[in-house]
Amino acid sequence: MSQSPHMSLANAIVAGVNSDKNNDNDNDNDNDVKNINERLRAPIGKIVCVGRNYAAHARELGNEVPTAPMLFMKPTSSVVSMHHGVVLPNPEQFGETHYEAELCIQLTEDLSAATIEQAQQAIGGVTLGLDLTLRDLQTTLKDKGHPWERAKCFDGACVLGEWLEPQVFGDFKNVQYQLYINNELKQDGDSALMLFPVYELLVNISHAFSLQAGDVIMTGTPSGVGILQAGDALTFKLSDHEWQVQVR
Repeated sequence: MSQSPHMSLANAIVAGVNSDKNNDNDNDNDNDVKNINERLRAPIGKIVCVGRNYAAHARELGNEVPTAPMLFMKPTSSVVSMHHGVVLPNPEQFGETHYEAELCIQLTEDLSAATIEQAQQAIGGVTLGLDLTLRDLQTTLKDKGHPWERAKCFDGACVLGEWLEPQVFGDFKNVQYQLYINNELKQDGDSALMLFPVYELLVNISHAFSLQAGDVIMTGTPSGVGILQAGDALTFKLSDHEWQVQVR
């Protein structure tokens, strides 16, 4: 398997901040990013991922639309900054790597059996992320009834942008985001289409197990997932913010 740079979220954030110092994009946006990164700089305990939170994505993979959130986790060691790009595992050994762009949030307060109001107060940062999946391996493991962490938890399998202020996104009921690959729109996300909206999702998870400050929640991917190839140029857009990521 190709070696992918991995680090704690703290180091990923610091790397992103340092890289931004040489970025000629909107200075005001850069300063906002730096400020929120400084406030949230902390290692994370876990990344909680939500499967099939968009009905169209469930259908495109031939899966049933869930009636309750489907949860799985990624370890901190899977996290990389978008500034480091995406390093694909060796396709000859591991098969296809699929992209899944997602709206991500980070908590700054603990949540256990939370209320909606507590969930609202706990969100400290928002960004876009990439949940990478070794799809061939995942399919093989699922067909055998085996756990499929090997397909979701490898180093570099969780790619995160810088954290943005949550107030920019209001009540999270109509957050739109896009993933372009080689300038072609591949995924067009809208939180209004989530089966389980952000606040309700946090409440549901917190009743299943406790969440801690620093935890990241990847809220699910819209339809349009597919194969990543070495050399692909990725563009993520979230409101007025944009990230450029190279695949190698």
